[in-house]
Amino acid sequence: MIAKIGRGSRIYGALLYNHTKVLEDKAAILSMHNMLETPDGNYTPGQLLSSFLPYLSANKKTEKTVLHVSLNPDPKDAVSDADYIKIANDYMQQMGYGDQPYIVFKHSDINRSHIHIVSTTVDKNGVKIPDSFEKKRSMEICRQLERDYNLTQVDEKKKAVDTDLFQPVDCTGQNIKNQIASVVRYLPKYYGFQTLGSYNTLLSLFNITAEHVKKEHNDEIKEGLVYFALDADGNKSSNPFKSSLFGKQAGLAALRTHFEESKVILHETKAAIAQVVNEGMSSTTNQYDFNNFLIRKGINVVLRRNEDGRLFGITFIDHNTKQVLNGSQLGKNFSANAFQELFSNSSLQGKEKKFSNMT
Repeated sequence: MIAKIGRGSRIYGALLYNHTKVLEDKAAILSMHNMLETPDGNYTPGQLLSSFLPYLSANKKTEKTVLHVSLNPDPKDAVSDADYIKIANDYMQQMGYGDQPYIVFKHSDINRSHIHIVSTTVDKNGVKIPDSFEKKRSMEICRQLERDYNLTQVDEKKKAVDTDLFQPVDCTGQNIKNQIASVVRYLPKYYGFQTLGSYNTLLSLFNITAEHVKKEHNDEIKEGLVYFALDADGNKSSNPFKSSLFGKQAGLAALRTHFEESKVILHETKAAIAQVVNEGMSSTTNQYDFNNFLIRKGINVVLRRNEDGRLFGITFIDHNTKQVLNGSQLGKNFSANAFQELFSNSSLQGKEKKFSNMT
């Protein structure tokens, strides 16, 4: 089971996001802990917010008062609603939030069920709840919950990633469709990416691209994705394959849901990636060495330049945290303009490479 911990400053936004899923029949409220309840059991985001207001009003100086956690079992785990509630309560108790108000939503809008927990990071006295070593503690708790509830161990998932699932497509070989399928059917289960552009950046490591298509049918606009294999130069080298050939998880609707879920990123995760990138910027003198430095740290760098050679985009694919982030998402110091200035001072910019043999 994988836990994604997000923090923010607007709890109403987190409540509205989950409640909208409820209204769309893509989610349901499983349980509420230390929350004000209504006589009929129906809720609005405003009613849910009322349970948190005393805590937020008492807040002393904490900026990020929102805790938004998603707990994601392996897709093949069949978890009952009763067990989901127990898992949520056990997780929150062991993370130090057992006395907090929180609400548990079960999401079923993709091909696997999972839960979201919304709470606040400040206690009833307005004091921030300690979060030291949060990521490490969360991982340890997830491993224990896997044992307690007979869930698939995360090590088994890692083994699956290390097999032949994610091999770059060989456009000169046979069964191009099967080669693409072995990547796009499973990639969203392991990597977080927030836009179609980020998804394509990740796919490029495997010599694949996805193209957004629209067409009119019976006076209605239909849209979807088609996939192509790419050659060594990044050019399309196959016929288009409709996403429906690879299952719902490879389609536009499922991916748009994945984009939204991927926006819940642990602050510590961004900070860790930014630290490695900053080390690379400080310890190398040109683009080629910078790329190689990050490769050794488990991070791919993909650069985008215009016809004049000016850098207008940079994306980092961290295979350690399984996150795909643009430089601007890490901070202003890591924007494309910052790297354009850095690399323009170097006489050896090097050729952009994919380094697709990362594990």
